[in-house]
Amino acid sequence: MIKLRLMRFGAKKKPSYRIVAIDSTRARQSKTLDTLGYYNPRTEPLQFKLDLNRVNYWLSHGAKPSETVNSLIDRAAKEQKSTQDSKS
Repeated sequence: MIKLRLMRFGAKKKPSYRIVAIDSTRARQSKTLDTLGYYNPRTEPLQFKLDLNRVNYWLSHGAKPSETVNSLIDRAAKEQKSTQDSKS
């Protein structure tokens, strides 16, 4: 099963993450299928970027997001919708 989850990077006690598609049986730092974006929880406001086209591709192929990734997907979709509404 494919999972959408976070892959940790950064120094000790200074984490930053990549949002990746990976086989659920693999370890957190192993080879990924696709990199979908990044997430930095240490900044205020939270800094993240997500390629929603690739996320939708993996979700349509049966991938399951983790709780954190699911909340980031929801937030990114809301931000994308609000920027499209402001352009109209």
